[in-house]
Amino acid sequence: MTNKILVTYASRFGSTAGVAEAVGKTLTEAGFPVEVLPMDKVTDLTSYSAVVAGSAINGGIWLPQAMDFLRTNQAALSSKPFAAFLVCMTLSMRNAEQYRPHVATWLQPVRNLVKPVSEGLFAGALDIKRIPSASDRFKFRLSVLFGAWKEGDHRDWDAIHRWAQSLPPLLSK
Repeated sequence: MTNKILVTYASRFGSTAGVAEAVGKTLTEAGFPVEVLPMDKVTDLTSYSAVVAGSAINGGIWLPQAMDFLRTNQAALSSKPFAAFLVCMTLSMRNAEQYRPHVATWLQPVRNLVKPVSEGLFAGALDIKRIPSASDRFKFRLSVLFGAWKEGDHRDWDAIHRWAQSLPPLLSK
């Protein structure tokens, strides 16, 4: 095992991938060797000293491939420092801070499998043109029309960077 950190993610439309890349860049700038990979490209965790895993949220839950990754690798993940993050549009809504405690509960299934040393909760981005399903595009358009959220990139890069900067001492244990 090296001191390499894996930052892995499951993303629907690219927002979570962008957050993972930003986390990886911040950890690299802190002097750590980092590999950033989609969860479906991770085949073995033995070469990593720590793992940061994130998922987009769909219907209040981590994506199925993310939960499959955690279940498949539960033993390996439990034996090394593990941090988790989620990316969701709920945190882009007006008064998002009031939703933060509820959004944090969406990590409970993750906590039930592997205890994170740190958790990051981040708003996502909405580009309706990138959504492949016509029915999903329609639902998102209705949500925008009724003011649930707005299209655009709502990721708070400063908050993502600060969270990633807090990780090195937690992932070095």
